[in-house]
Order: sequence, then structure tokens, then C-alpha cells
Amino acid sequence: MEPTVDRSEIAFFDLETTVPTRPGQGFAILEFGSILVCPRKIIELESYETLVRPHDLSLITTLSVRANGITADDVASAPTFSDVADKVFDMLHGRIWAGHNIIRFDCVRLREAFAQINRPPPEPKGTIDSLALLTQRFGRRAGNMKMATLANYFGLGKQSHRSLDDVRMNLEVLKYCATVLFLESSLPDIFTGTSSVSPNATTRNRSNAKADVDGPGPSTSPPSSTRNSDNQISPPTHDPVELGWAQPDPFDLGPLVDKIETEPLQPNDDMEEEPSIATQSNTITESNEFLEPDEVSIPSVTVTAVPFFRGPQKIQILHRDTPLQIHCGALKVRFGISTRFVDHAGRPRLNFVVDASPNLCGVLDACDNIAKRFVDSDSNSEWRPVVSRKPGFYNAPTVRFQLPTVAEGDGVRWITEIYQKESSSSSSSSSSSSSSSSSSSSSASIQHVVFGRYDVAELEQLIRPGSFVDAYISLDPYDYQQNAGIRLVAKKLIVDSN
Repeated sequence: MEPTVDRSEIAFFDLETTVPTRPGQGFAILEFGSILVCPRKIIELESYETLVRPHDLSLITTLSVRANGITADDVASAPTFSDVADKVFDMLHGRIWAGHNIIRFDCVRLREAFAQINRPPPEPKGTIDSLALLTQRFGRRAGNMKMATLANYFGLGKQSHRSLDDVRMNLEVLKYCATVLFLESSLPDIFTGTSSVSPNATTRNRSNAKADVDGPGPSTSPPSSTRNSDNQISPPTHDPVELGWAQPDPFDLGPLVDKIETEPLQPNDDMEEEPSIATQSNTITESNEFLEPDEVSIPSVTVTAVPFFRGPQKIQILHRDTPLQIHCGALKVRFGISTRFVDHAGRPRLNFVVDASPNLCGVLDACDNIAKRFVDSDSNSEWRPVVSRKPGFYNAPTVRFQLPTVAEGDGVRWITEIYQKESSSSSSSSSSSSSSSSSSSSSASIQHVVFGRYDVAELEQLIRPGSFVDAYISLDPYDYQQNAGIRLVAKKLIVDSN
């Protein structure tokens, strides 16, 4: 099935997929969208979009629908991937491929889909990953490199997370970025004075610093927000496209095409997702000791790399050579359970926000500074302080506690031990959807809450704004998707229902 016509067009494409809910489940394509773009005029020549029915409609869970809005009913009468494979192959094979994070996600999913129907996949003659390209050339001036953020920065509207809309938005974002870079290059003394990134800025870390001599290093771009958001993946084996920046016409992609990496994509067998908090805790030395904030000696706090950690470098915060864990008593919940973000398997990354006491803030600020110095020596990521501060009485310092989850069979359970503290007068009442084992004192009882199912609504009723918690937390540093900081992972919570 070799191309028989001139295929100089750039094929922008995007996939929408299911969101796996358990390890090893894999992704299923729900939609394919592509446009062919003239590289000289940057205009759309042809488009193709189709929904795709997966082999098992039950793969389309509520998490999947939340990601892209595609329901099981939407694809019930759609063609299978085998039915549309010829058209997909024809749109892509032998052309330059372009898209946002396609090297790490879309290209991999496409190869998997063709392998499942025992057919050879299409091959590109070059690949432009706009995530890697814009990370190098445009930088973080928009805030982060997600397509939705870039589109909002340029006033292009809200990302729909539908294939054809997203590829068209991708093209428009590239046009706007090219215009800004062209203006900054033309009048650098005027425009770059107010720019947070110089015209030739390239974000680098130690691993690709050699690019100053040998050219651009491997792409270190993160996966897109629709694939989530929190998975760590090994850098791809392909260099990002070298943008022909010092050309007279920034919209003429002809010189750029000549510089595109021509090596065909290889299967990404070695790609690894970021381990979840639960997985990481199995690799890092554990400790059962929790210190009060006043018991932490700041000069005794150190940061070190985790030895033999599988994946990108992982660091841990130690106190006298033991992983630092803290007990915080009577913290008031400011904001209840949030399910805004999901992990690499599509499970909600549950968290809630509490008011932070001055002594806790002091310890966390010190840990922040120590860990930031360690990370800054080997990373260009933006550090996010663990303590959030905003002016005003009603915006006192706050911190966010993470509640890790783990897959268990076909379901999910929380790892955090959750207890409920009740007065003796109310301890006899219990939730109909949970069971408890209790140990009582004369004035109050503390009950271990065992949830009968993974029910976020049930947890929201327990941890709600205005309630108080005793928290036993570990400090989990991260450096991912150009963001770095410290997560506070709740190992145990005692919630005061009164």
C-alpha cells in the first residue's frame, strides 16, 4: 500500500482514546481526526474524521467520557478500526506527521491499533511533535505546554478534546507562536525586553546540555493533558524538529521540512509511565516514625536520590537519614475532596486542602528550599511551593494532601488509612455504606472507616470543609511535566466529625 502521488503535505492528526482503569488494560481508539496542510502556504487542503467503535464498549467508562465526551452510545454504530484502517493509512503513510505529543502517545496508540488487526502501520517521512518543538522554542511563557493552555494564551477558545477540532487548534497555535517568535527576532531590542523567553531560548537540563555543541537533544516533553496527566514517560528516541528559525519567512515550512528527522518511528517498548504514589512508596525506604513539626531539626533535613529507582531520577527527603514523615494535628479542612485530576490509569487523583499551622509551614518551607536546590541542579522545571500563600485574612497559608489509590482486581481502593473520631453520644451512629471497627475512650471513639466500595461521594461526606483532621503525611518530591515540587501524601487520617 505504497503512496503513488506526491505526499509533501503535513498530516496533522490526533487520537481520542479510552482511559484505562486498571494496570495492563491498554487504550482503545475512539476517534481519529487528521488534516493535510500545505507546507508552503500553511492552509488546510483536506480533512478526515471518524469515530471508532472499540471491541468492547465497556472500556468507555465515566473517566473516559470525562476526558473527551465520547460515550458508548456515540460509537455504538461507528465503524471499527479495521473498517477505517485503509483511510487512516492513506492519510498518514509517507507524509510528514505533526501533532501535540504524538511521539509519546498518538504514534504509539496507532501502532498498537494496526498490530491488533495484523497489519503494518503507516510510516512517516518526518515527524513534528509540537509539544517538544514549542517547549524548545517558545518556552513556558503561556504557563505550561498543554494545548488548552496555549490556546487560551492566544485567545483561541477552549479545547474540545475532539480529534479534528484539536488538530486545527494545534495548527493555529503553531501559527501564533511562529508570529510571536518572528516579531521578537525582527526587533529583539523592543520585543524581547518584555518577553520571559528570548527568541532563541531553548529549555534544557543536564541530559541535553550537549545540544549547544551537537544540536538539539532528545525531546523531554511530557504527555498531553488528555492522556494524563500525571504519568512519567521515558524520553522518545527521536529528536524534536529543528525549527528553521532564522529564515526570512517563519510561515514557510519548506526549509523546516528539509531538516525533519527522517528515521521511522520505532515501537516504544521501553516507554514507562510515571509510577503512581502507591507504586513509588514500594521502592522508597519506608518508616513508621511520624514527627511533630516542632520535633523536626531543619539542619538534619537532607535530600538524596533514591538508589536503584526504576525510571527517571527520584529523590527523597530525609531527617537524620530516615524518610521524613510528619504528624499534623487538628488541621481545618479548607476545601473538601477534589477529583479534578486523574492519574496515568485514569483514576481520580484525590486530594483536599487544609489550613497550615505556622510551625508546619516553617518545616515545609525549609524542605521546599532544600529540595528545590537539589532539583534545580539537574532540571529546568518550574518549582511549585508546597505551601500556598495568598494575601488576605481569608487566604491564610494552605497545603494540599493527596490520597493515593491502587488497583485491586477490577476495582480501586484507597491506600490511606482513614479513621473517624466521634463523641460518645454520636458514636453509635454509622454510615450505612461503610463498616467500622472501633476502640473507645470515655469521651470519644475513633473508628476505622472501611468503605464498601470506591465511592468518592462517600468520602466527600466525611472530609468536608470546616471539619478537622489529624494527618500523618509523607513528603514525596516530584519533577514531572516541567513542574517540580513536593506532594504531601496522607498515610493516615483521623477525621473529627464534630
